[in-house]
Amino acid sequence: MKKIVLLSINAKYVHSSLSVWLLAAGIKQFAKRQYNVSVIESTINQKVADIVESIKEHHPDILGVSTYIWNAGMLPKLIEKLRKFFPELIIVFGGPEASFNAEFWLSNGADYVVCGEGEYAFAKLLDEFSDSELSVYTHIPTSNNIYHRIRRGALCAHSGERSSPLQLANHFAFAYSGNTLPHIVTDPYSQEYFSSLSNRLSYIETSRGCPFSCAFCLSGDSALRFFPLDIVKEQIYKLSQSGTHTIKFVDRTFNCNPERSYEILKYVIELNSPCRFHFEVAADLFDERTLELLSTAPHGKIQLEIGLQSFFQPALNASSRKTDLAGAVKNILTLLEYKNIHIHVDLIAGLPYETLDEFKKSFNKAYSLNAHTLQLGFLKLLHGSELRKNAESLGIEYSNAPPYEIISSKWLSLDDLRELKTVENALQHTYNKGRFLRTIDYVLAVSTLDSYDLMFSLGSAFPNFGTQLEKYVVQIFEHFSSLPNINADILSDLMICDWLEMVKGKNAPQFLKNDNSRRPDVLAVAEEHLGRNVRREEYAVLRSGKGVFVDSNDKNPVTGLYRIYVVEI
Repeated sequence: MKKIVLLSINAKYVHSSLSVWLLAAGIKQFAKRQYNVSVIESTINQKVADIVESIKEHHPDILGVSTYIWNAGMLPKLIEKLRKFFPELIIVFGGPEASFNAEFWLSNGADYVVCGEGEYAFAKLLDEFSDSELSVYTHIPTSNNIYHRIRRGALCAHSGERSSPLQLANHFAFAYSGNTLPHIVTDPYSQEYFSSLSNRLSYIETSRGCPFSCAFCLSGDSALRFFPLDIVKEQIYKLSQSGTHTIKFVDRTFNCNPERSYEILKYVIELNSPCRFHFEVAADLFDERTLELLSTAPHGKIQLEIGLQSFFQPALNASSRKTDLAGAVKNILTLLEYKNIHIHVDLIAGLPYETLDEFKKSFNKAYSLNAHTLQLGFLKLLHGSELRKNAESLGIEYSNAPPYEIISSKWLSLDDLRELKTVENALQHTYNKGRFLRTIDYVLAVSTLDSYDLMFSLGSAFPNFGTQLEKYVVQIFEHFSSLPNINADILSDLMICDWLEMVKGKNAPQFLKNDNSRRPDVLAVAEEHLGRNVRREEYAVLRSGKGVFVDSNDKNPVTGLYRIYVVEI
């Protein structure tokens, strides 16, 4: 029996891989023969040598590797080391990084590349290896979605003409009926999967493809198809009982079908499970019925990631991004009013026609929404994307190494992008982590800075590349104190409140500690209110003369912050 190893190299330990388990299920479901299949999940933080050792333990005949931009940089070295131990090992690549860059990977150690969906194609390829009397280097697979090498060191070839993902899907994956996948959908959620999960993030897909064709994305190049709702609900339930703490839906635009998304959201909201459910959505597509339903969700149960990308319409047009910005803003503000859903908003710096000044406007508009997270991402020129194909004509320079991030363009210079990186650094270590929110609001209210300039000034003064929080809070106080119109006493009081709210007061720097004769008065109020003993770090006297204490048992499931009380003493 041939030994098959399916390898994923995840971005972080907390992540899990859906793709390799789908492939494992596909082998079990579609292969004519039986195979000894093992799944290995590793991370990019592991040494290549250690990953090789974990593969060696299984002595595989065939290795399937799931490729993405975050792991592509280490794969050539991984293959090189593997070849030393297993010179006859058949290596098959799949995933988005390989699907649109097959020739590169075939020239750098892979024997086969499966383009597009792989559950059926990979299982079929395994059977062809077993059935063929030819060596793997002369075997030509019959599916036209597979690139291969005739022999090691030779130029790559492929079977038939290169198909688009849409054509591939129609060619080999399923026999479709309308736009709904039939009941032969592969189920990756085996007992082996659940045993490997270990409380990490888990993933689920309820559809494939996307109705939109954004020029920076790959998903719009394939037909939008939906999994049957009964199967979706069954898989959601199994995942919700698995011990995972967050279930992320990988659907690129989850709410593109209002009726269907309503049905799934309703099921999730009513489901008796402590899990959080994360969805990528288009805010402008929410109808009133769905918004009303979302208002009923238990606090913290739903997380919505909303890709606005830009408020500059020419940039959206050039990226084929269709968004009703006014409708999106209206619905985001409505959702935030509910206070029960974590809202994450995305921007992309580097889109065509958006200069630094225009991006500043986009940033300030997005910041003013007061979402719980504002992600400042940078344009990545992915293999297969329209923007990558047109990068030269658009004057966009980008890195040749994954993740192929923009270096400069006609509209953003290298210095402009360095400035944006500085803003991202400060944003990521303050606002996006729920840190010093009262403090930042105060500085914005009384200083001459807008949100973009404030983040740039903080990032320039004290870039954070792993600075301990106890040191960073001192740096923030020093920087904000130097700004116009800032009252140091008010600033100190707000930072004390923020500190208690963030970390329950633990390890507070000395300047946030106001030990004086009135501390016992605050303690008495706190213990009477909370009905328990209160630790020394959980309360403080403010410079205003008021007291403040934190309820360390009351953590907001939406914001992740603890409840504080400011009291007269």
